[in-house]
Amino acid sequence: MGRILAIDLGTKRTGIAVTDTLKMLANPLQTVETAKLVDFLRDYFVKEDVETIVLGYPTHLDGNPNEMTPRVISLKDRLKKLFPDKELVLIDERFTSRMAMQSMIAMGSKKKDRREKAGNLDKVSAAIILQSYLDRQ
Repeated sequence: MGRILAIDLGTKRTGIAVTDTLKMLANPLQTVETAKLVDFLRDYFVKEDVETIVLGYPTHLDGNPNEMTPRVISLKDRLKKLFPDKELVLIDERFTSRMAMQSMIAMGSKKKDRREKAGNLDKVSAAIILQSYLDRQ
């Protein structure tokens, strides 16, 4: 039984989250440089059985595409070619960064730590995207 992996694509950094083996809980995994994302995924898929990739689909508040939308579509097409055995799913990611920040604040993360560890925000955002997907299943 494969895991589900979520990606919150950014211009510089990309947050990654993954489910437990029972596919019930989303856990922040790692933040990688966007330029190294495909290499990271290749390595990760050798170590772990992943059956589904969930991509955060960015839009404006009104649902229209934003400047990141074409990048996500391009990544989806590329991943589909590289990993044809994986199901690819797009899921609305509006408000995930804000929710991730609120979660970090609620967990007691200090302002200085949130600023210094911006990568934490990316992987927590990916976990929120993934948990949203799981909740809809």
